[in-house]
Amino acid sequence: MIKAADRGAFMAALAAAHPNPESELNWTTPFELLVAVVLSAQATDKGVNIATARLFPVANTAEQIAALGVEGLTPFIQTIGLYRNKAKNVVRLSEILRDEYAGEVPEDFDKLVALPGVGRKTANVVLNVAFGHPTIPVDTHIFRVSNRTGLAKGKTPDEIETKLEKIIPDAYKHEAHHWLLLHGRYCCKARSPECERCPVAQWCNAPEKKKRLADFGSPSKSE
Repeated sequence: MIKAADRGAFMAALAAAHPNPESELNWTTPFELLVAVVLSAQATDKGVNIATARLFPVANTAEQIAALGVEGLTPFIQTIGLYRNKAKNVVRLSEILRDEYAGEVPEDFDKLVALPGVGRKTANVVLNVAFGHPTIPVDTHIFRVSNRTGLAKGKTPDEIETKLEKIIPDAYKHEAHHWLLLHGRYCCKARSPECERCPVAQWCNAPEKKKRLADFGSPSKSE
């Protein structure tokens, strides 16, 4: 495990690598973000952005998507994996928001996870990105980076989320999931982690790091 005294430096190094992190999903309202995150499950952000670029100019409110219905929504998102289930969930959650919340996305975790297709990760993304809460949603990248580096060890995303919320210094908590996600997506990759250019290699406890650095060399101080 990464020592408690090193966690601030670890997060500071990730922050320096991505000083202005943002969601790579395109959105302009909390509702658009909610829909985009629901659609992004087991899909790429790029693929979701292509679909929502077609969808949102036509329907970007709970009322409008509820009016489309499943058959009307499907053509816009059928390039995304699991689109049939996602169409049902997005239409149903839109109906609930329309009927119970005046079309607004609730700024409340329990109300969000009660919506169809919305789990802990999706709710935490919406609360963090749209509403500014210091939540730490855990996706596959964050789960991998946390376990691999030794920042937080756990067998499930929920376990990692609980541990990260306890150990991440408050100063870094709001952007923590962005930094960990971007690090996992572009450097600490699943199959070929690029340890030779890793900004947190000095604290990382990954077993594959030693071989990778032997093959490619250690990160320079500037990195």
